[in-house]
Amino acid sequence: MSDKPWAGRFSEKTDSLVEAFSASIHYDKRLYPYDIEGSIAHCKMLAKAKIITEDESAALIQGLINVKRELDHNTFTFSDSLEDIHMHIEARLVQDVGSVAQKLHTARSRNDQVALDVRMYLKAATEIIIDHLFELRSAIVALSRKHLGVVLPGYTHMQRAQPVVLSHHLMAYYEMFTRDVQRFEEGYKRTNVMPLGAAALAGTTYPIDRAYTAELLGFPEISANSMDAVSDRDFILEFNAAAGICMVHLSRMSEELIYWSSSEFDFIEMPDAFTTGSSIMPQKKNPDVSELVRGKTGRVFGNLMALLTLMKSLPMAYNRDMQEDKEPLFDTVDTLTACLSVYAKMIPHIVVKQDTMRNAASTGYLNATDMADYLVSKGIPFRKAHECVGKAVAFGLSEGRELHELTLEELKLFSTRVEADIFERLTLEQMVHRRTSAGGTAPDNVQKAIAEAQHRLDKEKH
Repeated sequence: MSDKPWAGRFSEKTDSLVEAFSASIHYDKRLYPYDIEGSIAHCKMLAKAKIITEDESAALIQGLINVKRELDHNTFTFSDSLEDIHMHIEARLVQDVGSVAQKLHTARSRNDQVALDVRMYLKAATEIIIDHLFELRSAIVALSRKHLGVVLPGYTHMQRAQPVVLSHHLMAYYEMFTRDVQRFEEGYKRTNVMPLGAAALAGTTYPIDRAYTAELLGFPEISANSMDAVSDRDFILEFNAAAGICMVHLSRMSEELIYWSSSEFDFIEMPDAFTTGSSIMPQKKNPDVSELVRGKTGRVFGNLMALLTLMKSLPMAYNRDMQEDKEPLFDTVDTLTACLSVYAKMIPHIVVKQDTMRNAASTGYLNATDMADYLVSKGIPFRKAHECVGKAVAFGLSEGRELHELTLEELKLFSTRVEADIFERLTLEQMVHRRTSAGGTAPDNVQKAIAEAQHRLDKEKH
């Protein structure tokens, strides 16, 4: 006869191959703190509702504390025959406190139990990720403040376009990661709903107090529908989607750091502690951290797709397929946490080569739009001004000179409205300082954005 909780229905033991195939203990054991915390709250509720006695509740709670101590100290023995962390804890509890342990599962199912554990786990994981995003955003703001006066080329289509302040460029990533925080915070709200009490799918006949259990576990609300409670994995999908978007932002930053640190750009130098060398080429200094972050983005995308595929055809309510939700979730949490923590530590140590950046921003006709805007200020329609400047650029290319290197007489060939005051408009300083539109790259704008970001971070910290 099988020793499984469902032994009464079956006349044969579960095949050992099936036990190994269906076991999830090798990965879901990380849920044990939440499983035990949830079980303790459940015991207290059962006693309050007089479903078990206070003495029985106390014995169960002490037994659960003892089991947690073993798990904390890695002295706990695991077996595939017990499948998951829930059955392991219950079986060990029987050994510790005797037959009273068999009352622990009253008025609940593994279906609502695992839903509770995963929600509690994901709440804690989300809080940690938001903390890492705080550190990363703080590092970006600090680097932006440090290099407020540095100018570099802004790019579109990977072609030099217009000069921007480096801090403006960096603060674009601050905005991205701030939106990530908002997404995780919104997802947290939908994760923070307690499913315990839904039982297998239909609720329970026992006079349980779900609101009391939720209060003990720090949930502000309980699930409204028992079938939805055990079958809902939207909160996991939403977390993984938010993680995927966050990894996009990390990957985009990685891409720029990689080519900025190349010999061709030479805009920055990556810190030695966050780079590696070559096994054959002694001169190499490789941006491996950024490359790995860029590469790990794919596995987070894959985890999201795996979860979406897992859930897309499941009927109500719980199905064993849902056991497969944990490995992609855990991997995404681990991957994103690692990427955020290493970037938060690396960013402050990046060396900015401001002279190289400035020299790059001084070539490539980046002041062409400013010349067109100058002509507009002289009464020429923008499209006509655009055509005039395009011809001036073509002339400059043929002469091997930038627009600001052409003479006044040469510039007048393309518009008689050009005067000597044009040359002031074509300087790097004027190009960035004049872009004062809200959200523009003007240093005053950027300085204000940095101050506002710091104020927001200070509020978040406290």
